[in-house]
Amino acid sequence: MSSRLASISRRALSRRIPLGARSVQVAADSTKLSSEPGEPSQPFTVTLDNNTFKGYRTEAPGLEVSVTKENLMEWYKQMTLMRKMEQAAGAMYQAKLIRGFCHLAVGQEAISVGFHSAMAKDDKLITSYRCHPFAVLRGGTITGVLAELLGRQAGMSNGKGGSMHIFTPTFFGGNGIVGAQVPLGAGIAFADKYMNKETATFALYGDGAANQGQVFEAFNMASRSIYNSLSFGTCPAFSYVRTTSTGWARLRSVVRPTQSTILVVISSLVFRRANGMDVIAVHQAVKYARDWTLSGNGPLLLEFVTYRYGGHSMSDPGTTYRTREEVQRMRSTQDPIKGLQKYIEDWGLATEETLKEIDKESKAEVDAAVEEAKKSLEPELKDLWTDIYYAGTEPPFMRGREREEVHYY
Repeated sequence: MSSRLASISRRALSRRIPLGARSVQVAADSTKLSSEPGEPSQPFTVTLDNNTFKGYRTEAPGLEVSVTKENLMEWYKQMTLMRKMEQAAGAMYQAKLIRGFCHLAVGQEAISVGFHSAMAKDDKLITSYRCHPFAVLRGGTITGVLAELLGRQAGMSNGKGGSMHIFTPTFFGGNGIVGAQVPLGAGIAFADKYMNKETATFALYGDGAANQGQVFEAFNMASRSIYNSLSFGTCPAFSYVRTTSTGWARLRSVVRPTQSTILVVISSLVFRRANGMDVIAVHQAVKYARDWTLSGNGPLLLEFVTYRYGGHSMSDPGTTYRTREEVQRMRSTQDPIKGLQKYIEDWGLATEETLKEIDKESKAEVDAAVEEAKKSLEPELKDLWTDIYYAGTEPPFMRGREREEVHYY
């Protein structure tokens, strides 16, 4: 019976998703200039590669994108800041100043910056544990993130949350349970819809969460009319499920159909894949998705094809399941920051010297944040009793480890 169901599911999947829909251009510098730039704030047009987007049950976003010099220079500054912040966190981890879990996003800067650039101020975002750049861009600070990693009072969660638990009013943190953020994202979207807010909610997850049951349960709930248009899942696909290539994982699904097969059969979601190494492509895809959902078309599932240079976490060297040559090839040919740098220089927006100066400024800003974070003190014992309840909702008292250890609010 199971083999028959597997055969049916495979035939249904092959009919619904053309093979060509599973591959996209992943170069970081394939966008072409279509109209000449003018003043810094004056829009000009660029054209994305024909293979930037692939879709299922939806039209592709337009390939012509309107940008300004101010846009591209700001994105370059943000991307260099995010990379240097993550590199600083890696250095502090190796120096044993940061302990515990630490998942870095070096190589994926186009995702965080591209998302933020297309989101409105009050839009919401929730993601997995690779969350540091989003925390900064959605209202946090570099000092706040680094101090949190160090477990200091200046941290965004007062030194009590660590790498995965950093929040702002529009960023609902990293989440350590694989796939758990997707149903939470659906709930955040439902809350905004319930309060009649014209906002979009983005729930990000990685390859490793793609077969989690709660993910597809959330998709199916979000596709019902009660959630309407304000929640959609977004998958930054890295090509490895922690330490297993997705190619191998897909081979296994030929024998045993995954939940993704079931999703295609029963869900009303539409699907879009996009180049996650080009910040302009990410910006356009997120803008399209936001417009799609806020127009009442329902949730949209996005997959961004991207790459990280480091291991799954700082405890993973990242070279046991891929070669050093592969990582170096990606760094040299498809780096998102180098791709944007090429656009800026080739289109006459700034010189190499100007961009180098931005790099120096970014390094100085991150270095200053590192020192400020290090100077911050560790939480005190009295801080153990705070941030447990929302302010004003605390109970009369809280019991500690032993019966005699009681804290009165």
